[in-house]
Amino acid sequence: MQRKIYKLTATSGLILEGGGMRGVFTSGVLDNFMDRGIRFPYTIGVSAGACNGLSYMSEQRGRAKYCNIDLLARYNYIGFKYLLSKRNIMDFDLLFRRIPEELFPYNYDKYAQRDEIFEMVATDCKSGAACYMREKQDRRRIIEIVKASSSLPFVSPIAYVDGEPMMDGGVSDSIPLLRARSLGYTNNVVVLTRNKGYRKPQKRTKVPPFMYRKYPELREAISTRNTIYNQQIALVEELEERGEIIVIRPEKPITVDRMERNTDKLLALYNEGYECASKIDFK
Repeated sequence: MQRKIYKLTATSGLILEGGGMRGVFTSGVLDNFMDRGIRFPYTIGVSAGACNGLSYMSEQRGRAKYCNIDLLARYNYIGFKYLLSKRNIMDFDLLFRRIPEELFPYNYDKYAQRDEIFEMVATDCKSGAACYMREKQDRRRIIEIVKASSSLPFVSPIAYVDGEPMMDGGVSDSIPLLRARSLGYTNNVVVLTRNKGYRKPQKRTKVPPFMYRKYPELREAISTRNTIYNQQIALVEELEERGEIIVIRPEKPITVDRMERNTDKLLALYNEGYECASKIDFK
């Protein structure tokens, strides 16, 4: 990856893709930004990107790395045992209650003081459309939103925000670049968690007939997710080629799974994220 120059302006935006445990790459990128005092007027995160973005917004350098690597090694909070006992592939009680309240308390006050805009993306189960949500004051609602944004189809239960059923933001808008541009943030840095050239299989995702029967629009959004994602990646690559955006992505083919539990792999990907971010010169 060659060095790139990026000028921070009033129209600068930061877009954070999800990707489950591949999000440790983003953790490395954001820790690098915090080490250099790099802030954006607007940041938007999806799923793991929303989780990482929250720690970035509260300026808690190293928090995301600690939660995704150190605490994973200690608590092993991913696995089918949780799917059987809690109907969730991950221990959400640990992730969204014990960690922010006890193990590595989230700095809600610091977040509330930030002037920058931060949005988290979830998918409305009723419409199948993306919801772009902001919250800085209501601590309960902050956790509700990030939990909804991270609730993966098939392996996590439906979450609720303001009493409305929500799921993983990646179902409807994995890379919300167009959202940023629609708000006037046209000078963007996009952080991806897949190497260049990656595409999802060009086929519809099969949703078992017994799942999400009350939400046909959600079923359709899940079915067409691959196509939409590939279209978004094509747009990212086009704008990158035209010099309209900066993209930070893994330089090596990814060997980390969405539900990766190998902390050595995760640490290596985190370090790669940090190094890739260091190759961007900010002005």
